Amino acid sequence: MTSGKRALRSETATNLPALRKQHASTPFAVRAGVTDGDLKKRPEADAWARDLANALDRTTHATLARTTFGLSPAALIGAYLDWTAHLAFSPGKQMELAVKAFRKLARLGEQTYRTTVSNKPCDPCITPLPQDRRFAAPEWSRYPYNLIYQSFLLQQQWWHNATTGVDGVTQQHENVVEFASRQLLDVVSPSNFLLTNPVALHRTLETGGGNLFDGFRNFLEDLERTVRKEPPVGTEAFQVGENVAVTPGRVIYRNRLIELIQYEPASGKVRPEPVLIVPAWIMKYYILDLSPGNSLVRHLVGQGFTVFMISWKNPTEEDRDLDMDDYRRLGVLAALDAINAIVPDEKVHATGYCLGGTLLAITAAAMAREGDERLASITLLAAQVDFTEAGELALFINESQVHFLEDLMWQEGYLDSRQMAGAFQLLRSNDLVWSYMVRNYLMGEREPMSDLMAWNADGTRMPYAMHSEYLRQLFLHNDLAEGRFKVEGRPVALGDIRIPIFAVGTERDHVAPWRSVFKIHLMTDTDVTFLLTSGGHNAGIVSEPGRPGRRYQVLTKTERDRHLDSETWHALAPHYEGSWWPEWVGWLSERSGDPVPPPPMGLPPGLPVLADAPGCYVKAP
Repeated sequence: MTSGKRALRSETATNLPALRKQHASTPFAVRAGVTDGDLKKRPEADAWARDLANALDRTTHATLARTTFGLSPAALIGAYLDWTAHLAFSPGKQMELAVKAFRKLARLGEQTYRTTVSNKPCDPCITPLPQDRRFAAPEWSRYPYNLIYQSFLLQQQWWHNATTGVDGVTQQHENVVEFASRQLLDVVSPSNFLLTNPVALHRTLETGGGNLFDGFRNFLEDLERTVRKEPPVGTEAFQVGENVAVTPGRVIYRNRLIELIQYEPASGKVRPEPVLIVPAWIMKYYILDLSPGNSLVRHLVGQGFTVFMISWKNPTEEDRDLDMDDYRRLGVLAALDAINAIVPDEKVHATGYCLGGTLLAITAAAMAREGDERLASITLLAAQVDFTEAGELALFINESQVHFLEDLMWQEGYLDSRQMAGAFQLLRSNDLVWSYMVRNYLMGEREPMSDLMAWNADGTRMPYAMHSEYLRQLFLHNDLAEGRFKVEGRPVALGDIRIPIFAVGTERDHVAPWRSVFKIHLMTDTDVTFLLTSGGHNAGIVSEPGRPGRRYQVLTKTERDRHLDSETWHALAPHYEGSWWPEWVGWLSERSGDPVPPPPMGLPPGLPVLADAPGCYVKAP
């Protein structure tokens, strides 16, 4: 036995170099006892495991997103960690905040003394911002409610100081923390509670508690409608095709994404150049054709223009793969082709609202690149082409947030309108959330529904592919402004646009701030007429003549003029009272030919009349 072992060791030692070479060339899997069949199955198993893990993560994120209005908790946590970490290592900022807190307490103490002891009238130690109407009623000036609301405003001011100006915090995180903290403080505003709201208390005493009974009934009614996914109370008074979207017209073209409406002429002659309106598909088109008295479409038709309107289909899960290029081809370009068939050899005044304006700018840039000269002018209504200063809406746009929304849309195939509505309501929570609750649930009142409010409740969905592309390429990476946005495989440049542009911004726009809209001056090398009107993103655009309290500024920069920054423009642009609509109509008229007989409604047999306006796409749930 011993001699045999020695012989084996001797043989092994002799062949050791060969054995080492064989071992080194043998795959690890074979050395570990894994067969060739196992090796072939390993990639398939790994891919299956990755798909399973990815699906599990996305399902979890989507489920969570439904309870957070699509907001990413990770994004919020990251912002607060950045802020708290830098504040913890900023003793100077901490000392400054301590001093501010002491001073505010001293101011409140002095106000308390003057109000309760000296019993002398005195001005408040802090006043609300001009847009804050929560404490405007006379009852808030009486003790102790004057001290209650002033104490709240002092705390709100201190938290603003605490969440801003901390060295080292990224601008995005600072904006998120300041915004989120303000939202949390608004929850505990004294105006939201019966015992600290003197107006609600007075109403309760006056009605013997009847307002609380009515408010509870309103709450149950709203809750029932929310559970049933029904529109708010009062919207049934505004029916599409009956008392809104009633300007006479015909659907003369339809594809899987749009219906094209041609409106009937209101006069014997019209301008030869038609007007094409491209609304945003985040909303239904009839915001520009509300009631007859405030319809922009009816106004244009009445001024002698042939108007065409795109009505977007409300996408479903089947449309999940529709992307921005589909909206360009099946939307704007398809509409232009149909218009050119009805009104041949005439250029088109193209108008885009909000996201529709962004799409129109992309389309116009691609057309200019290809030498397509079918457009006479471009009008952009509250539409952005540069998204670096996109306002408070940009708070919801970062890698974490976009990924979170993508997971939500991946599961359903679209972004539900309720998710979008929740985000927009957060931007104006005092006006759209808390004031609504106080009026409806504490005061027991129902504000009369308007056509604009009913339209706002008639939401639409956003297809997965398009919205993901829009958020990433435009909002997150700003590809359009920086020359990276591709159409048909090649980047487009807004600087290629040479036709005149009319751009409208609104003073109180939370969706497309006017200074962001103003950047069209930097993106193009053509004549730009910029108009700034009073109002917000929707009410500023729907600004019919004769409406009181309307005003605007307007100034034209030619391609030869030097650039004016937004602040200088704001100081120099002339002020006018009234609606901006006549100003725009005059601008279009100057760039149009003499009136001619109106074109036919549709063009049989290629473009027969398919239905009366407003068509069927706008009525689809």
